[in-house]
Amino acid sequence: MVKKESQNHSNTQQARNHQKHNPLSLKQRVEQYFQLPTKGSNIKTEFLAGFTIFLSMLYAIPVSAEILSQAGMPKEALITAITLITILSTLVCGIYANTPVAMSVGMGLNAYFTYGVVQGYGISWQQGLGIVFVSGLIFALISLSNFRVWILKSIPKNLRFALCVGLGAFLATIGLKGLEIFTLQNDNLLLGDLSHITTLLGIVGIMVALVLYVLKVKGAFILTIALLSGIGFLFEIAQTPTQIFSSPASIAPIALELDVFGILKFAFVPVILMLMVTDLFDSLGTLSGIGIKANLFYGLDHTERDTPLERTLQIDAVATMAGGLLGTSTTTSFLESASGTAAGGRSGLSAVFAALFFCLTLFILPLFLSIPSFAIYPILVVIGAFMFLEISHIDFSDTDSLIASFFIILLMPLTTSITIGLSAGFLVYLLLIITQGHWSKISGGLLCITFLSVIPFIF
Repeated sequence: MVKKESQNHSNTQQARNHQKHNPLSLKQRVEQYFQLPTKGSNIKTEFLAGFTIFLSMLYAIPVSAEILSQAGMPKEALITAITLITILSTLVCGIYANTPVAMSVGMGLNAYFTYGVVQGYGISWQQGLGIVFVSGLIFALISLSNFRVWILKSIPKNLRFALCVGLGAFLATIGLKGLEIFTLQNDNLLLGDLSHITTLLGIVGIMVALVLYVLKVKGAFILTIALLSGIGFLFEIAQTPTQIFSSPASIAPIALELDVFGILKFAFVPVILMLMVTDLFDSLGTLSGIGIKANLFYGLDHTERDTPLERTLQIDAVATMAGGLLGTSTTTSFLESASGTAAGGRSGLSAVFAALFFCLTLFILPLFLSIPSFAIYPILVVIGAFMFLEISHIDFSDTDSLIASFFIILLMPLTTSITIGLSAGFLVYLLLIITQGHWSKISGGLLCITFLSVIPFIF
């Protein structure tokens, strides 16, 4: 026994001496830190995944700035602030949580901030930012506990698959509407003008992306975007950038301008709760959907602690507080992160690369803004289609969760709201299991989720 222990000690010492005289290269250190070998990935794949996430999310900066500017905030400062919070939150998520999840100002949440909070309540955007900060603070305190993870784990497995399917349908709907393949006229959803050149190119892009992806061509999405952009520039369908470099605008007009004390009134409690619950459900829905598709979070189906999941949720909450300080609305995990996992990204290195690419937008925004929308939207449609395939994993013998899944999948794209689809699904699920007396399916987490689900419909 003594001899064996001595031999083990000798082997350990030899390994240490070998490591001391043969230090790891930078590449090996990166692979080791982000656990690339165990995740079945490599630096090249993570680089392509990060670039794909970046291109898929790029639209969020100008669109969010446009929406928030309607609350009375200066657009130039907003572009810089939104870019900064995107870089910081995504970078920290990659390094700290080691998950391929990018974060930015939520597309639905910024609309709620502008039209529901600032304009709806007739308050200043400074007070609106105060509401964002306070909701983020409450969110952060919750995230430091096991509450958010407990809630996420309380979602039945069938409904988690339904979330992934619903998010896929939601994403595809965004892409199809953006390409004007379908249009809304007189409250009716109609087939668009398929003879329009950008719509035709979008359809071609969907076909190209599908074929390349099915053939497992590396960088299928990037190649599709590059091809469509090149066609747009060549035939002057898209505007070729006249300027490449530009200096970022100052965020001084909106940074630290939040009014916290002005919203510490009982009348604003429902608004703060609504914003917090919406962010909670957006985050849970997005992370659950992406996690199911890429098998990122093992803690969803096991009792052991899932550190990457917990850390991703914590960063999401803290980023909302930081966004309020910088001058933006609620920050959340972005569904477009699914484009990175679809491209093979499995670690936080994808998020790190995406954050670094977003740094470029501070200085060469005109170049990246020149990428036409008909080159981006086909990717969202294809990603949505492959996320929708998770419907095959739903247990069709369980009527309760099957009907609830139907409402989740249907309402997400119809209402363009992750929160409403998720909320309606849980309300229906609890109603069905109570009606049929399936008491074993009821848990504290499910009751808590259903209670939170009622808030969006009340307010």
